[in-house]
Amino acid sequence: MSDVTTLVLLRHGETLLTPQRRLSGSRGSNPGLSPVGHRQAEAAADALTRRGGIEAVVSSPMRRCQETAHAVAAHLGLIVQAENDLREADFGAWEGLTFPEVRERYPDDLSAWLASPESAPSGASETMQQVVHRVAAVRDGLLARYGGATVVVVSHVVPVRTLIRLALQAPPRTLFRMEVSAASLSTVTYDPDGTATVQALNDVHHMN
Repeated sequence: MSDVTTLVLLRHGETLLTPQRRLSGSRGSNPGLSPVGHRQAEAAADALTRRGGIEAVVSSPMRRCQETAHAVAAHLGLIVQAENDLREADFGAWEGLTFPEVRERYPDDLSAWLASPESAPSGASETMQQVVHRVAAVRDGLLARYGGATVVVVSHVVPVRTLIRLALQAPPRTLFRMEVSAASLSTVTYDPDGTATVQALNDVHHMN
């Protein structure tokens, strides 16, 4: 155990919606992993096993994350701890659409959402700022519970990007300026005083 706490952020593997870049939020169809996604989860599990030193696996309760997390935990001999606030954002009426389709059908709402974290997708139950608050609360809880340890956090594109953005102390608009691929690994370390450092972003070497 060191004084530094490490969160290894693992985005879930592909679903059938992922290659089409369709929005899949917390109130959608809750798809599981596709065959490709299962292979990606196993590849990530192998990489994390080689890394070693992991004390816990924490995951969104959504099916695609749970399937990814259980693949990892099985390799590591750990159990999966579900954290409801690691769920994906609520995309409301945009669920299942691509961004071009959203832009065509809901142009004003999309512009407002991209411009301000206080705006919500059409018909959604939460703003991006509310997502930030719940994800940050999970982070703070993990840092308190696992100080000095390494924890795998299995979640979705918006929560993973949010944790990275907060670590960088970057403005909200940067959320849309980073790539977080399916089954990618990103790593953030936290000093005892809370200072965060992004050590890796969108690492997909294990899928080559």
